[in-house]
Amino acid sequence: MSRFSKKERQTYPIRPHHGMCLAFFIGNGYSNGFTAHMQEMLDLFTEGADVRLVMQTDEICSACPNNCEGICEAAEKVKRYDTAVLDECGLKEGQMLAFYEFTDAVQQKIISTGKREEICGDCQWNRICQEQPSRWESK
Repeated sequence: MSRFSKKERQTYPIRPHHGMCLAFFIGNGYSNGFTAHMQEMLDLFTEGADVRLVMQTDEICSACPNNCEGICEAAEKVKRYDTAVLDECGLKEGQMLAFYEFTDAVQQKIISTGKREEICGDCQWNRICQEQPSRWESK
């Protein structure tokens, strides 16, 4: 149970594919600053935040060295990932939901069904995701 009531909860923009990244995050990242920020965001989200699904750079991207003035250097690839996550989970761009509802959809519709690698197997971090269970699995 969250320590935040529905009224107190902050809503953060999140790219849909980040639901998969956060599932397997183990402290590796593009830079030390990015990794620290990713952990902060994971902690914040799991404490009881709401999310709004967006198809552009989000709060996680804000510390990424591949974020060039609000545009991801891999924009086309991550847009493909985001679109696939929305499609597989039956979600829509702009939709707002509790973070745990979002991660439950990602776990049940993508990770548990074996579709993660089909969606983002060409990601440079794919090996990390292959080598461990999803943190959303135990929910």
